[in-house]
Amino acid sequence: MTEAAELPPAPEQAREVFGERFTDAVRYAELLAEAGVQRGLIGPREVPRLWERHLLNCAVLSEVVPEGVTVCDVGSGAGLPGIPLALVREDIKITLLEPLLRRTTFLTEVVELLGLDHVTVVRGRAEEVMGKLPPVHVVTARAVAPLDRLATWGIPLLRPYGEMLALKGDTAEEELKSAATALSKLGAVATSIVHVGDGVVDPMSTVVRVEVGESPGGVRFAAKRAKAARTGRARRRRG
Repeated sequence: MTEAAELPPAPEQAREVFGERFTDAVRYAELLAEAGVQRGLIGPREVPRLWERHLLNCAVLSEVVPEGVTVCDVGSGAGLPGIPLALVREDIKITLLEPLLRRTTFLTEVVELLGLDHVTVVRGRAEEVMGKLPPVHVVTARAVAPLDRLATWGIPLLRPYGEMLALKGDTAEEELKSAATALSKLGAVATSIVHVGDGVVDPMSTVVRVEVGESPGGVRFAAKRAKAARTGRARRRRG
């Protein structure tokens, strides 16, 4: 039996969540179950629970993403949560940021196959692209790293008064408490835990929201951001 055969039918909630993009969501699930497993992007044991644990769990993040914003999905991996979010929200522009070539290759194939014109794939680490990518309104992440470490990568990519939305599990509250000092130094002005996906996923998805003030990344990144901006302007003048 192939991994594709183990992929269960899409639940009824998927039709409601993905709407006109339901067929594309099914194709993405099939790609994850086939090429995703073959290339080592997801484990074969995840195939039977792809819909509930992965696609729907990520798609409901859209409930807390404002309209018309720019988003950077840090450490996008196989496209979670970026691809499900893109399927339900064509009003936002999403950058899938991922350092590994085999993953960005897969992401590029998915984006092209599904016709996600509002999605861009960028290969690189968050700390490498700061100043090279335009700052975004929202940074998303899922299962990338503990919150304090994730914040050092994600928050500096934000525009002033932007927010980081991190999908977390049962450790969300504990991580938020232990990361409080680090978040403050990075320019966070408010934090909260929200639950999304009521009636769609059980248990609901847990999101840690970190809102920043006028200096995303704090003092430590202000000089670095300014230097990156100057370098970018100098390159454009030479070009």
